[in-house]
Parts: sequence; C-alpha cells; structure tokens
Amino acid sequence: MFVREVVSPNHDARVGSVRHLVLHYTGMRTGAEALARLCDPVARVSSHYVVEEDGCVFRLVPEGRRAWHAGVSYWRGETGLNDSSVGIEIVNPGHEWGYRAFPVLQLAAVLELCLEVIGRHGIGAANVVGHSDIAPTRKQDPGELFPWAEFAAEGVGVFPAGDGVGDDGDAAALLSAIGYDVADLTAAVTAFQRRYRPEAVTGVRDPESLTLMAEVKRLIGQ
Repeated sequence: MFVREVVSPNHDARVGSVRHLVLHYTGMRTGAEALARLCDPVARVSSHYVVEEDGCVFRLVPEGRRAWHAGVSYWRGETGLNDSSVGIEIVNPGHEWGYRAFPVLQLAAVLELCLEVIGRHGIGAANVVGHSDIAPTRKQDPGELFPWAEFAAEGVGVFPAGDGVGDDGDAAALLSAIGYDVADLTAAVTAFQRRYRPEAVTGVRDPESLTLMAEVKRLIGQ
C-alpha cells in the first residue's frame, strides 16, 4: 500500500502497546479541511491515518506515537484509548454535513490498511471498534452506512449472522460483556444498533437487538 506522509504535530509518547483499532469518519465537508484540522497545532486533534474518498492514504502520526483521536473513551474496562489504539479517519461529511455511502475505492483502501495494522500489532477482533462504540454519548462515527459486516467477513472485527438466540435479555449485562460503557444505557444500545443493526437505530431494547447482542457476546468469547 502506498502511503503519503503528511506530518501532524499533534501527538505524544505512547504508553504501553497497541491493543485497539478505532475507525472514525472525518465529519467535515472535504478531506482537505479534515487534513488541515488534524495538522493544526491549535486544534490539538489528530489521527494516525486519513483515507480519502478516492482511496488515497495519508499517514499523519507514526503508529509508535499516540495520536489524539479517541478523546474521553472506554472499551472493555480500559479508558483513554488514545494510549492503546491506532486511529483511522475515513473522509466522509458525516451526519452534520451530508452523510453518504463510502466509495468502493475508499473502502478497499481502509480494509487493506486495517488488515495491515491488525497484523502488525496482533489486535483482537473484539478490539476493532468505531468511535461511537467507545464514546456512545458523544459520537456517531463511522456511522450506520459503514459496512461492518463486509469488513468482518474479511477479518476486521466481528459481525453476527443474525440467526442466533437470545439469553437473559439483560441489555446492560450483554453490552457490558461486549465492551460498552453502559452508564447511559440508551446511548450504548444506540451505538450497538448503529454498528450491528443499522436499519433500526432507535435506542430501544427490542428482541431483535437483544438477540444480536447475545450473538456478538458469543462471537468475542465472553
């Protein structure tokens, strides 16, 4: 994969190993705007990579350094995921500026990049997450149009087949076992649906969502 170097000043020393991969959308009108912001020292935000809609990949921060992309975050008992993650920003206007489907060339580049990062660091499937998974009260990205099922089929993350059976129907227990912060349960349910049930992002703990939660829990071995 050809990667263009665009240096961001917004990073610092990493503490510990890389254990998570976090996917975002940029949520800005253009990729150029996003790159400018991620490289602006005043903004104090960054990511390791940005993937443009045409599939062009930019590296802003070396993976051995901590980029500032996750913010206040939680996953499977860990907080402050900047310490332990590689962040990939996928150029898309997002819900504020006209959220749209991700182009084929872009998705192909993101998939290849994800597989490389996962391979380099031995990141487990349960720790491949979206920004909305780790910050459900604040974030929606990469959103319900991101093809998580297709990525899981290629070895990036997990996705339920939808033919499982529920267990005790306790959404808080199920989501907590998967990795979510359930302090705001409705937000956690919404984030789960945005990823695993994009046709029904309601925040309602309906039987279909509970069944999918139980299946995801089993997929990650919890």
